[in-house]
Amino acid sequence: MEIDLLFFINLFLDTLSYWWVIVPSIFLGLIVGAIPGFSAANTIIILLPFTLIMEVEVGLIFMIALYSSSRMGAGIPAILVNIPGTAGAAATPLDGYPMTKSGRGQQALAISFVSSTLGGLLTTVLAIAAMPILAKVGFYMHSVEMVVVMLFGISLIASIAAKDTLKGLIAGFFGLMIGSIGADHVYATPRGTFGFLEFYDGVPLIPALVGLFAVSEALLVIEGESVLVKKKQIEEDHSSWNETIIGMKIAFKHWWHITWNSLIGLVVGVIPGAGASIASFVAYQQSRTYSKTPELYGTGHPPGLIAPESANNGVTSGTLIPLLVLGIPGGATAAIMMVVLQYQGVNTGPRLFLDNPTLGYGVFMAMFVTYLFMLLTIMPLSRYMSRVTLISTVYMSPLIISFTLIGSYVPRTYMFDMYLAFAFGIIGYIARKTGYHVAAILIGVILGPLLEQYMLRALKMSDGDVMVLFRSDLANVLWIVLVVTLSFPYIMKKFRSRKDTPPDKPEGQENVFAKD
Repeated sequence: MEIDLLFFINLFLDTLSYWWVIVPSIFLGLIVGAIPGFSAANTIIILLPFTLIMEVEVGLIFMIALYSSSRMGAGIPAILVNIPGTAGAAATPLDGYPMTKSGRGQQALAISFVSSTLGGLLTTVLAIAAMPILAKVGFYMHSVEMVVVMLFGISLIASIAAKDTLKGLIAGFFGLMIGSIGADHVYATPRGTFGFLEFYDGVPLIPALVGLFAVSEALLVIEGESVLVKKKQIEEDHSSWNETIIGMKIAFKHWWHITWNSLIGLVVGVIPGAGASIASFVAYQQSRTYSKTPELYGTGHPPGLIAPESANNGVTSGTLIPLLVLGIPGGATAAIMMVVLQYQGVNTGPRLFLDNPTLGYGVFMAMFVTYLFMLLTIMPLSRYMSRVTLISTVYMSPLIISFTLIGSYVPRTYMFDMYLAFAFGIIGYIARKTGYHVAAILIGVILGPLLEQYMLRALKMSDGDVMVLFRSDLANVLWIVLVVTLSFPYIMKKFRSRKDTPPDKPEGQENVFAKD
């Protein structure tokens, strides 16, 4: 079959005919993504019997639509009530929630929706165009290179610590310390488990996530009548479609920001084992580093919301490339899709695009069409979703705590995880009250174990030689970029201070009109 423009046009029109599958899947994905603890992966597992009896095209379109929309859904509670639905949305509330607290929740949702859909659309097109090249990224990104990529995300702790260095670093190292709990990666010796078997696999992410953000926020907002102050409540109650339009304009104005952050998500997504959490933290860190106004990040700055939302939606198409091209699933959802394909007698790998190009390229076309539908169906909801912030904390806080504790139970079905989520909630509440940033703690919990895993793997292959970190050409390039990234803010700060300082006047040229 000849692969040309006519082929993709026909494939696009054929995919549109499955709107009856895509639209319900989008709304299901939004709900799934918005509930902490639930994800596209465990939802597809629950519905696996249905996907197996469907035609292979229908089953794949259903899973793709659910997967893509759940990414966007995870950002909704992160923006409105400071509860990331998944670890991939952990960086979203850093600027999304401050926008909501200032009465710009509708704007924030519109920015998030546009950034997510444009990021997803762009990376899907690039995935189709550059699939052979992107497929090789997984071969070049080994343990050494991944160590440097992890450091990009962890260096965000230093950015957060810029406002209060000591407290920021204490919070970050506290998170790294918690992340080291569990069996070590070499000898499987338990560390810091306090005798709890539930800690042997490490600290589970969902209880840590919902505890630090959701439970602590619920305990905090219950001290007031609403998330918004009285003036902002009145403004939100009388808001119109104009706020959504303003948010869309802001997002489109930052089209270049969306482009390069979604590319970060695409590249990180191609790497098997990496994921949206890494992509969102790296994107946020890079966005803040090269911004002309880094001091605005964390205060409700739109680029700080655009970066993680466009990156974690760029991951979606990236994770499917190693699955379809190499037969290696790039994540949990991709692994389930591989099970469905194999059950239907479809073998993934290079032959897929030769033997059945309609199915191979159809996966990405389904994602492209899904993002188009999402832009049209979800954008009008931003006005009504933002009204969640008007609910009294008397009702909201118990609901948040109840749903998040249930969500923390779902992934492993351990009662222990519910208690753990509440314990993290107490830690998060104390941290917020004393001026420590919970995001810095969470970065350490999420990225710390991954950094240790790749670091130990690299050292094991080199018999303990630390210089292995500098023997790869790609790793050396990444090291240089990391050094430039970390030093750039200080160089720009020094440059601006020199620029703002008026030059000394030569002696004897004082202002003769100045008063004594």
